[in-house]
This record gives sequence, C-alpha cells and structure tokens, in this order.
Amino acid sequence: MNATRLRQRAAILHAIRAWFHAHGYLEVATPVLVPTAATEEHLEAVPAAEGWLHTSPELAMKRVLASGLCRIYQITPCFRDEERGVHHAREFAMLEWYRAGAGSTELMDEVESLIQAAAAAVDAVVPPFVRRRVSDLLEDIGTPDDWFFTWVDRIEPTLTQPTIVYDYPPWQAALARLRGDVADRFEVYLSGLELANAFHEELDPAELRQRQHAANAARLAAGRSPHPVDESFLEAVGRMPRCSGIALGIDRLVMALTGAKSIDEVQVPAGFEAH
Repeated sequence: MNATRLRQRAAILHAIRAWFHAHGYLEVATPVLVPTAATEEHLEAVPAAEGWLHTSPELAMKRVLASGLCRIYQITPCFRDEERGVHHAREFAMLEWYRAGAGSTELMDEVESLIQAAAAAVDAVVPPFVRRRVSDLLEDIGTPDDWFFTWVDRIEPTLTQPTIVYDYPPWQAALARLRGDVADRFEVYLSGLELANAFHEELDPAELRQRQHAANAARLAAGRSPHPVDESFLEAVGRMPRCSGIALGIDRLVMALTGAKSIDEVQVPAGFEAH
C-alpha cells in the first residue's frame, strides 16, 4: 500500500464519476453475493454463504438494462479465485458500463475519452490509441486449445503503446455477438496492461444457453465444477435492447497511469497476512 498512489486512485475515481455524469450515465449498485457468479469457462468464483461473490456485476447489470435504463455504470469490488500476482488480486475493483443503442465503435470512443479524463486527474499523458484487428497481430490465429498461450506469450508483450484490439476469433466470443466469422468484442491495452474487455452484446437467450453448456462441458472435462445457469439473466436477455458493454479494471488503470509496479501499491491490503 502506498499513500501517494491511494490519493491518485481517489482522484482517478472522482474523474471517472464526473465523466459518467457528464455523459448521461446513471450509477447503479447490484449485489456482490449472487446465486450464479460466472459464465465463462476459465473464471473461478469465491464461494460465500449460499452462493458466490460475483466475478463481475455483468449478469445483474444486464437485468437492470432490461428494465428500461439505457446508460448505466457501476464501480464495485469483484472476486476471482486462483488469481494472484503483480497484476492480479483475489479481490479487485471493476468499472463496468452499458449503453443501449451502441455498437463496439461507440464504446471504443467512450473508453478512450474516459481514460484521457482519468489521466488528466493525475497529470498523466496518454498518447492516442491505435486500433488493430486480431488478424493483423496474429496471422495464424490457431485453435482454441493453443489460443491462450499464443496470445499471452507472443502478442500481449508487443502491445506497449495504447492499443484497442478487436475482431476476435469466434471461440473467444463469450457473451459477445458474432459478426460474420468474428466475435464482435474488443480489449484495451495501456502501458502493456490489459485494462478492459468489451462486447457488442449477444441478445439470443438460446445462443447464450448453448455457450454456457459448452463452457460447462469443458469445465467438467478439466475436472472442475460447472457454473450454475442464471435463469433470471437469460430471461432478461430477451428483453434487452441492442447494446454494448465494457468492464475495466480500476486497479490496473491506476497502475498504468501512475507507474505503480504492483497491484499491491494501489490497493488497501486485506490484512490476512497479519494473522
């Protein structure tokens, strides 16, 4: 923990909330303790009480979006098990927002504008972002089995300038819609860190159910427990408007804008080590 970094973090959070207020977004709060914590194959949730601590507020926020609110955001603690390192923590802060009627391009513009506002709050300078297709970075995309290590080992180390990467292979769609033979999603990189992940949202409940069944089958094959299906989320998807959403790691954003070398510098420690 670093007192200077915590002051900078507070300034960044203030700038983020001011940006959303200026752009017509409503701040919402959804439960942290949930009956279904994740849908993606590789995420591990932290069990708590009769459910789990959420890995992100995504499913609950989409239910809010389906209720008729068109621009919403949330800053909340999230929890993911089996994650610990210089850039990872079991508990971390997530900023997530959704905009009805927007596609990927509109959200790319928004996240760039937001990051510039956050940077100004701590007198940091962020050069303009470049936007690159996955196929421009990786000529041979490969297969789902070798994708992760190829991307992490070969591609991410080269993304040292501010970069938005888009048009992922279809097996990387998660909850994004498919546009032809690519997943309509993008990720944001700053100072070599992956900061954000965005989807032009898939709105077909049957398609999303099929994807979760496939993810659960892969988890079972790997000896892991399946994620429960969130029926209330799938019901809400059918009522959602065309929209896009994005999740951005607050801790990593603070690191990228302040030069912090470890996530521990920008968080208040839980204190478990003292016991």
